[in-house]
Amino acid sequence: MSQNSPIRILVIHGPNLNLLGTRQPEIYGRTTLADINALLRRRAQDAGAKLDSVQSNVEGEIVTHIQNAATRYEAIVINPAAYTHTSIAIRDAIEAVGLPTVEVHLSNVHAREPFRHTSVTAAKCLGQICGFGAQSYSLGLDAALAHVKGLRSSNQEPIS
Repeated sequence: MSQNSPIRILVIHGPNLNLLGTRQPEIYGRTTLADINALLRRRAQDAGAKLDSVQSNVEGEIVTHIQNAATRYEAIVINPAAYTHTSIAIRDAIEAVGLPTVEVHLSNVHAREPFRHTSVTAAKCLGQICGFGAQSYSLGLDAALAHVKGLRSSNQEPIS
């Protein structure tokens, strides 16, 4: 991507996130996925960036979105949801495309059930942000934008 072109970010929402606002509001809050996407679009626009978002309940579709991102985006913000703990395929796709990726979660996964403490995807990401509700996405977007701006200013290739 050209130094002067807007930074392009892809946000990927994993399984069950289409139910936000009604699914376990005591854990995930009442903010809907549409609310989160609108917030992120505004935040990206304010930063002079372009943002697209997708949601899928299907692991293979998420892998395809990651693979297709390689030629269209400079970074990914992903909430793999339950696939965080199980999907080697998503982990491998993140590694294969080499785009800077930030993993986000609405809840603090480390304060929940023990099986949620392990992320198989986080090791292939720049970092993980969790526990701040919808703000986790905003923080993830900010981190991705800052990383890409740093790469652009140093004229480096993305590393994840």
